[in-house]
Amino acid sequence: MSNKSKVEEMEDEPTKGQTGESTELNDDNMGANNAKDNEEGISDEDKLREDLAKEKEKFLRLFAEFENYKRRTSKERMDLFKTAGQEVIVSLLPVMDDFDRALKELSKSEDKEMFKGVELISNKFKETLKNKGLEQVEANPGDTFDAEVHDAITQIPAPDKKMKGKIIDVVEKGFKLGDRIIRHPKVVVGN
Repeated sequence: MSNKSKVEEMEDEPTKGQTGESTELNDDNMGANNAKDNEEGISDEDKLREDLAKEKEKFLRLFAEFENYKRRTSKERMDLFKTAGQEVIVSLLPVMDDFDRALKELSKSEDKEMFKGVELISNKFKETLKNKGLEQVEANPGDTFDAEVHDAITQIPAPDKKMKGKIIDVVEKGFKLGDRIIRHPKVVVGN
């Protein structure tokens, strides 16, 4: 038992490095090392936060650009659908003018059956184009001339002072497709 007790005593005795003084030195050294690590850790942490903020900003900008792109292409697609048949409709406008001239001449004739037939076809044709978005641009004699909307083909002396700068006659009707004028009304303006 004496051997065991001596071993136990040795374990209980403080050795160099386990004394209070040496422990304090070790704690101070570890504290200094931890402070260095903390300073480096904070700078690493700050750097990581900075990088994260930059990446977030890049992501937000990219996301905003993509949303703008989607909105722009969607609007362009809608505009394209609205005016997809513009060329065809523009080429059919002279046919509509011919229908109007034919109806005007047939109204003078005695053949009312032919007039009703042509009128029926003309109305169906106009209704079909209206369903595709075609609208007539209003231009009536007596309206004020607007250079952005009307196309003045000539100026004549006004019959009276009230008609000066106003539309005297409409030579050709104007039309718009959606919000866009595809043919300006041709008018005669009082001077």
